[in-house]
Amino acid sequence: MVKLIVTDREQRVVEVEATPGVSVMENIRELDASVEAICGGMCSCATCHVYIDPEWSDRAGPRSFEETLMLRDLDGFDPERSRLSCQIRVTDTLEGLELTVGPEE
Repeated sequence: MVKLIVTDREQRVVEVEATPGVSVMENIRELDASVEAICGGMCSCATCHVYIDPEWSDRAGPRSFEETLMLRDLDGFDPERSRLSCQIRVTDTLEGLELTVGPEE
């Protein structure tokens, strides 16, 4: 298991024991005040928007063109920190990743 530190929409900090090999979204969507993930991880709705610190970008992998298209029109888009949690696969290198659930849009 990989520990993720999630700040939800109510500013509560929750530690999640995440399963490697699946997306961050799949590991956090059952939390209260978390991502909605309406499309189920298909990179087509942006309801799994999260913010990660730029220092984690290399370990989380780059944003794809499609992911950028989904994010850039959101009011809460931050070009340095915004990601779709469905597009980040949990790996051992993400141990301790701190993320914040994006605002409801």
